[in-house]
Amino acid sequence: MTATSATTATPSLLSQHGETVLNIRDLQVEIRTANGVVRPVDGVTFFVQAGETVGIVGESGSGKTMTGMSVLQLLPPGGSIVGGSIEFAGQELTTMSQAELRRLRGNDIAAVFQDPMTSLNPTRTIGSQLREAYRIHRPGTSVAEANRRAEEVLSLVRMPRPKERLRDYPHQLSGGMRQRAMIAIALLCEPRLLIADEPTTALDVSIQAQILELLDDLKTRLGMGIILVTHDLGVIAGHADRVAVMYGGRIVEEAPTGELFAAPRHRYTQALFESMPTMDLDSRRELASIPGMPPQLIDLPPMCRFAPRCRSASEDCRTKNPESVQVAPGHTHSCFHPRPTDVAGDVDEQLYTVLAAEDARASGGTVRTLVTLDAVEKRFWIKNPEPFKPRRELHAVSKVSLDVFEGETLGIAGESGSGKTTLGRMLIGLEQPTSGVVRFEGQDINRLGRAGRRTRSGNLQLMFQDSAAALDPRMSVADLIAEPLAVQHIGSRSERRAKVMELIDAVGLPQTGAGRRASEFSGGQRQRIAMARALVLRPKVVVADEPVSALDVSIQAQILNLMRSLQVAYSLTYVVISHDLSLLRYMSDRIGVMYLGKLVELGSSAEVYTAPRHPYTAGLIASVPIPDPRLRTRKQKAGLPGEIASAIDPPSGCRFRTRCPLATELCAREEPALALRGGPHAVACHHPLTT
Repeated sequence: MTATSATTATPSLLSQHGETVLNIRDLQVEIRTANGVVRPVDGVTFFVQAGETVGIVGESGSGKTMTGMSVLQLLPPGGSIVGGSIEFAGQELTTMSQAELRRLRGNDIAAVFQDPMTSLNPTRTIGSQLREAYRIHRPGTSVAEANRRAEEVLSLVRMPRPKERLRDYPHQLSGGMRQRAMIAIALLCEPRLLIADEPTTALDVSIQAQILELLDDLKTRLGMGIILVTHDLGVIAGHADRVAVMYGGRIVEEAPTGELFAAPRHRYTQALFESMPTMDLDSRRELASIPGMPPQLIDLPPMCRFAPRCRSASEDCRTKNPESVQVAPGHTHSCFHPRPTDVAGDVDEQLYTVLAAEDARASGGTVRTLVTLDAVEKRFWIKNPEPFKPRRELHAVSKVSLDVFEGETLGIAGESGSGKTTLGRMLIGLEQPTSGVVRFEGQDINRLGRAGRRTRSGNLQLMFQDSAAALDPRMSVADLIAEPLAVQHIGSRSERRAKVMELIDAVGLPQTGAGRRASEFSGGQRQRIAMARALVLRPKVVVADEPVSALDVSIQAQILNLMRSLQVAYSLTYVVISHDLSLLRYMSDRIGVMYLGKLVELGSSAEVYTAPRHPYTAGLIASVPIPDPRLRTRKQKAGLPGEIASAIDPPSGCRFRTRCPLATELCAREEPALALRGGPHAVACHHPLTT
């Protein structure tokens, strides 16, 4: 089949289940940089069949994304394919001209990237971008035909009110809707291969479940092959048929999904499994973490590239390249010391045994309240898009009352737009409530004098989600950490320097890095810098807003372990804001669940997760991807239908009723109050779930 004929045939008819769509053999990619030649893909071999999903997992820098970009021939400046073969539907892509590749991209091979806001044109409507993509690959198509196809594909990806969305700009859509628009553009011409690079990483768990369910459905209907690039092993377990584990530019293990999770053989695969927090993990034990960092992939000698971080490494691992060994049909690994299959305590048992977490307050011991939020509200005035219309009021947080106890970790969960971050900012005084009171140790933090505000800022600190944006790129690490001390005129220069070096040691950074800029560090190391800066004033409360959302699973484990050890060493109280329910389950003593500005459930971590009372909480938990392929046969549909309503015009009564399967007329008429429903477990629901 020629490239030209491929554009005119119907791909869904050509792609029969079981047919090999993509075959990559010994692929080698080089990127020339100022520091030397980087080889991000080094001898990669795998295939993708029609109607199957091949998952690629590994840490940042392992070569996952670069493998997908090689298929599309979209390498960064200085990058080139220097060896191997990429065969798509009988065509060799590495020898194609740019004109042939342009006909192929978007037509037979499509991609969905992690951040749709960087892929969609902000100056053009969704409809115009869909029409353009379709008419490029279907020359001679009229605008009306392209518009009908655009609406049809938006309906296919379950976009609410697709005809209206055609007139919207990207910034007018939610994160989930923008990702649906990206998927719609990718599916316009019914491609035979879809490369999905971290398509749900930045999305809430409920929207993630909907998007992944959508991809599964479209794969079956269109007979596509999918390459799913992700670091989330729960996503892989629920949606991939086969898995390739990459490290250091190579595939170190490949197997059918069920077999890989039941019996991983490579020590790196085993380490990834041990590093991930799960809903069933015992919160009393420390997460296993992978020491060190992935290799730089410049002029590496013959060796196992995981050897410097592997606890089982021997001299052979440091001097020889391990060969690929087949241990079962379709299951290969490259490891001199593979994990034995008869080890005591199977990975299955280590990961999925439910151990009830101890509730620190169940014993009836006295606790001290550090922070109290009393009926706090936060409303923002926003511009009306219609000319000459009055401004509109956005209800970010509505009448939330909450206590934060000394020494605890309080988790705040909920979808984007639920008010979590605004609540955290009010808690530390970065935002003043429109009404209500925030008290720290009995004092209203927004009515303090200058000296009181200085003390407050020392006791209440915030760790931001994006450490790269929060740290001044012009300042050295030592100056960044010392800045709060200098602003508050605490200590002499030498005393501040001593405190800085003490904290650099405490967060696990090398002292030699004190004079470097934050941009010279990895994402995990930047988060350690942000943590040291937050702790330098010895605060009593730290609000951590999505502290590990952008990090690999292995780096997440290091940061979470560090947070727990520092909590003990510095007598900290944490408020952790996250949409990652597995993280909150592991870290938190209590969980508060927010929906559209309201606190709808509050209780101990164990109770909220094992016996949720609010339908919204139950839906969130049902949407969490579970790293156990055995559950795929009885996998539930996405736990929450639709998307969160607008905070400008919230629904009457219970704000969740528009998505709730239990909603009645009472829910529309009367707003439920947050009330205790047996013990310290509170829920705001007219029809609470029973245990």
